[in-house]
Amino acid sequence: MLDRILDLFAGGPRRTAGDGDLQTAVAALLVEAARMNDRFDDSERRTIRELLARHFGLDAAATARLLRAAETAAQGSADLYRFVRRVTEEMDGEARVGLIEMLWEVVYADGALDPQEDALVRRIAGLVHVSDRDRGAARKRVVGRRGGSA
Repeated sequence: MLDRILDLFAGGPRRTAGDGDLQTAVAALLVEAARMNDRFDDSERRTIRELLARHFGLDAAATARLLRAAETAAQGSADLYRFVRRVTEEMDGEARVGLIEMLWEVVYADGALDPQEDALVRRIAGLVHVSDRDRGAARKRVVGRRGGSA
């Protein structure tokens, strides 16, 4: 309640040190997707680095720092809420669909889709207000680029 009152006086939502920024939130969600099947292998790590570098226009050093920060943030977080909140606050609908597509890239990076990974992508899509249709279309685009079937 106090935060809401302070938000009114400050002219908008306040960010706390634990909130992180959009880049860290996106990266942490990608890390969560990679770790969902209890394996965070080199293909997933490489895919995350490539996605972050391309999406945010980062060089190799900045991408490595962001990935380390995301891993730390994801390990220290009991749930996805703070990352999802940042995404919904700062990304428009099209960008959120792009995030879901990046998540599909990560879960398919090791060549297989585990049920836990699928459930996580579904959950995140719902939390960031991406429709089932858009989530499915994003998955088909990723699978099509990989030369497989959805």
